[in-house]
Amino acid sequence: MSWERPRWQWLLAALALLAALWVLYLYGLTAFGLVTPDEPRYAAIGRAMAASGDWVTPKLWGTPWFEKPALLYWMVASSFALGIPPDLAPRLPVALLSMAFLPAYWWLLRRAFGSAAAWAAVVFLSTSIGWLAYSQAAVTDLPLAVTSSLAMLLLLDVLPDRVPEVGRLCLVALCLALAVLAKGLLPLVLALPALWIFRRHWKRLLHPAPWAVFLLTAGPWYLLCWLRNGYVFIDVFFVQHQFGRFTSTALQHVQPVWFYVPVLLLGMFPWTLMVVAIPRRLLWDDPRSRYLVLWFAWGFIFFSIARNKLPGYLLPLWPAWMALAGLAAMRVRAFGVLQAATALMLLACPLAIELAPLAMASGIRSIVPIPLATAMHATLLLPPAFLLAVIVYFLNRSGRRLAAVLLLAAAFTGLVLVGKRLTLPALDYWASARSLWRSLPPAQDVCVGDIHRTWRYGLNYYSVTPLPDCSAQPRATVQILPAARRPRVVISRK
Repeated sequence: MSWERPRWQWLLAALALLAALWVLYLYGLTAFGLVTPDEPRYAAIGRAMAASGDWVTPKLWGTPWFEKPALLYWMVASSFALGIPPDLAPRLPVALLSMAFLPAYWWLLRRAFGSAAAWAAVVFLSTSIGWLAYSQAAVTDLPLAVTSSLAMLLLLDVLPDRVPEVGRLCLVALCLALAVLAKGLLPLVLALPALWIFRRHWKRLLHPAPWAVFLLTAGPWYLLCWLRNGYVFIDVFFVQHQFGRFTSTALQHVQPVWFYVPVLLLGMFPWTLMVVAIPRRLLWDDPRSRYLVLWFAWGFIFFSIARNKLPGYLLPLWPAWMALAGLAAMRVRAFGVLQAATALMLLACPLAIELAPLAMASGIRSIVPIPLATAMHATLLLPPAFLLAVIVYFLNRSGRRLAAVLLLAAAFTGLVLVGKRLTLPALDYWASARSLWRSLPPAQDVCVGDIHRTWRYGLNYYSVTPLPDCSAQPRATVQILPAARRPRVVISRK
């Protein structure tokens, strides 16, 4: 990739990049309220930390909560301490962390594979559905993915024969310590491939400086939390939620062993075809490629054999496989056909945009079969999709492979913008308790029935003070009661 460009071209490229990042990561962060059971819980814990000044013991509405370590809570608490509004404070630090990771990801891959492959990998990662979704959610998966991936990538360009410098190992230890503060012992398990690759340099790995960095970064919070709370912290955090997630069925996230195959294919959309078609020779010809394969394969096997599975668990493996996809896209001429097919796959985006509100309102089964009108709307996009496919194919054939990737990413970014504008208000109504809370009339006595915990936690977050059960306050003026799709509000007149 040539760097000898007129200044105005670099300025235009920088503006386009900033606009794309704003659309992908920042636009619409507050267009819908907190969703799932996790977002409102983690946000409430961070808000409580900022309000109380106790940054050691996580507390959920006054009760110690030891399911996760403190890194995400500290990020959210810092947002609240800066006066950021409650709809933005939980998500903004996660989105900014994801954006900050991208230049580091590019720089580390460029040192190993060259500039073009690094740019392609950054495009694949930053615009994949899975990475985008978790970059805009106040949950622990993205902080873990960023910190653990940095630790692994820092060793990439040392391969095959160089001995890692002590300074570099200290950086690796710092990133691993932050990952341990993000999600416990898991990043140490995911780092085992690096330990195996560098086993011949075991004396350097045992150097005291990296170990001191790791212990001084990750150790204080764990030690203080144990000293303040006693054995209950050890039992809940380590026994139940670290080891128990691998073996126990009590957490109710049990899935079959093949669960992550469709998660991977869907989460890497729109680049799914290029991700699954990486040539075998490219995976094994270079020690750096083998390192990435081992990183991904070990993590995928580990997560697959665990009893409890959630889609976000796979996120720390995304950067490894996207790096391989970027390398293949720049080196394999046959990827022009796959890029053209990817352009046609973008037809699924308008379908998803139009069907998403219906799916949120009535469930996935309600959109099968696809309504005829929706299918007809999709066919209208066939000509521009076919034109895009032809353009990216010939760009690839002429050697301008990175330009083809960037054109596809630009088209997808435009579809993301349209999708956010059309679907986020519906997501706010059907999946978040914020719209439900805002619809309540002013009342001193509001009670909640036996509704799903997603709605219950969300209501408690927006009410700040947890709402009482209707069984304890049966004569409340406003009652929030279970319903098929969305809790219903019952107002009694006294």
